[in-house]
Amino acid sequence: MVTIKDIALRAGVSDQTVSRVVRNDKRVDERTRARVNEAIDQLGYVPNRAALMMRQNKSGIIGVMTDVISTTPDSTEIIRGIQSAVEGAGYSMLMVNTGGDLERTRQCWRELKGHRVDGVIYGTMFQRELRQEELDPEVKTVLVNCHEPPGVEVSKVVPGEPEGMREAVDTAIAHGHRKFGYVRLNPLILAADIREAALRTRLGEHGLVLREEWCISGVTGPIFGDTFVAFDNAMALLGKQDRASILFCGNDEIALQVFCAASCLGIRVPEELSIVGFDDFKVVTEVMRPSLTTVALPYYEMGQAAVATLVSTIGNEQVPGVQSVACRFVQRQSLGTAP
Repeated sequence: MVTIKDIALRAGVSDQTVSRVVRNDKRVDERTRARVNEAIDQLGYVPNRAALMMRQNKSGIIGVMTDVISTTPDSTEIIRGIQSAVEGAGYSMLMVNTGGDLERTRQCWRELKGHRVDGVIYGTMFQRELRQEELDPEVKTVLVNCHEPPGVEVSKVVPGEPEGMREAVDTAIAHGHRKFGYVRLNPLILAADIREAALRTRLGEHGLVLREEWCISGVTGPIFGDTFVAFDNAMALLGKQDRASILFCGNDEIALQVFCAASCLGIRVPEELSIVGFDDFKVVTEVMRPSLTTVALPYYEMGQAAVATLVSTIGNEQVPGVQSVACRFVQRQSLGTAP
């Protein structure tokens, strides 16, 4: 059986240096680390991580708690990003799903604490402010795509939606558009205010305004039980003689309904009306014809950033703060030159 002493002898270093490499200690320089890892590969050494974690009073497990992310196709990229980074950091991942239910959330915390997780990443499908009861102050936690309740200090990773919106507006203006309309998200979602504010701000910086008569509701009702009304409202809006040349939409599903309304009215996209979505929900953006111009949420990168932040938090190297990951503008066919 290969031991640390065998690795140390092969690599020409001390036993302690090998232990530091196995623990991924940052104090080991890269050349020495590479030499030790090469010896590990050559001799087929498998570290006893269970014993290592016991000595460090750690489980080596990161908990991931979600509301409906893990069952929602367009936001599972967060989970993929987390999983990739967790493996790279030498941890295992234990995931639980609350389904948005408070009692189930409490049960999930009990389960994670029962497994002695070293920390938890708490992610939500929609940006929203968590309630006090949804968090456990005894567990080191990083939020992703959500916000802490008042009085709670915790690190979080959120999408930089204003950056993506700015690029989208700039591109639309470069295509000659001056008559902007907006189809809103559910107002109960934080992203609804963030996205509309970013649109209005960037238009204002160009000396333009978002005309209220060209702003309509796209979704209404309670979160997780809401109803799309974008099609009916877009039919009414686009049926008027005086209309916007471009409609920005709160998300891609809203944009699809707007596109369907335009099609029913015989309005050509993008020749007579340009449409811009938000999220980059591939089931919509790449299937629509013309394909949908949108702003992509950096879910994968957010998942990775959340793990890096949590690992630093576990090591007491992280002060609670906010990390914003920039959204990316994706130009496809639904944005054209203003008529």
